[in-house]
Amino acid sequence: MNFSEIEKLNTEKNNSNTRDIDILSTKQILTKINEEDQKVPGIVASQIDAITQLVDELYLKVHQGGRLIYIGAGTSGRLGVLDASECPPTFGVDKDMVQGLIAGGKEAMFIAQEGAEDSETDAVEDLKAIGLNELDFVVGIAASGRTPYVIAALRYANSLGAGTGSIACVKNSQIGEVAMFPIEVVTEAEAITGSTRMKAGTAQKLVLNMISTTLMIKLGKTYQNYMVDLQPTNSKLEKRAVRMIAELLSLETDHAYDLYIKSGKHVKLALVMHLAGLNLEEAQATLDANQGHIRLAINNLA
Repeated sequence: MNFSEIEKLNTEKNNSNTRDIDILSTKQILTKINEEDQKVPGIVASQIDAITQLVDELYLKVHQGGRLIYIGAGTSGRLGVLDASECPPTFGVDKDMVQGLIAGGKEAMFIAQEGAEDSETDAVEDLKAIGLNELDFVVGIAASGRTPYVIAALRYANSLGAGTGSIACVKNSQIGEVAMFPIEVVTEAEAITGSTRMKAGTAQKLVLNMISTTLMIKLGKTYQNYMVDLQPTNSKLEKRAVRMIAELLSLETDHAYDLYIKSGKHVKLALVMHLAGLNLEEAQATLDANQGHIRLAINNLA
């Protein structure tokens, strides 16, 4: 094992600002952690150009029928699975469009499978199991930028002609050398040395939010800044759906609810029906003809 290689990683450095953290009061500890966390958004901002390039290529793949596949180990893998699992209820997409794979399988979401991150063969098998192809886009996530499971996954994806991106928290990461569209949010030393579930995890979560949300916006899953393709699967979401219709169309709640019911409980259809004066079937056909984009649908009818 090459210890000098690990010691050079930004994520493994000791943080001089928190060396006394074990003798501080509760409030002082919390303040120290918060001070470190406040550095993260600026670090992410420095990678906007790299994130832009990744999202634009990702959109081209998904627009042609491809999928977004996150893959990682430990905290990084869990964050990918989390982001993927939130896309269907938030944006109304099929559960297969955005997927998260974690080293060690589903069990690793709840119980650490520490040795799994070293398996290169598992990475390839996991991607084969979901039928990875050239239309897909794989984002490898690893705070250290050197996880064998992730590196192998990216290499396999490249071999198929799939798109590849990476999110690491170190400079000149190994996964960044393999991925076509690397992102390096260099969060430096953690408040607790080597605990990459902290700043590194926060940075990764921010980037994942940006990637998936921007993709969905470009796919027409929002109107203005409302998530109009949400799936109203419970009472709270139904109320949110009706409120969206009321706010976007400046309607009373009762009128918005009636429109919601007439649309088959589909916010996007309700909006097009009202804005364009169409019935349900006409609104659906108009949306389909405009790839689900409300603004395009309305503008093309004008």
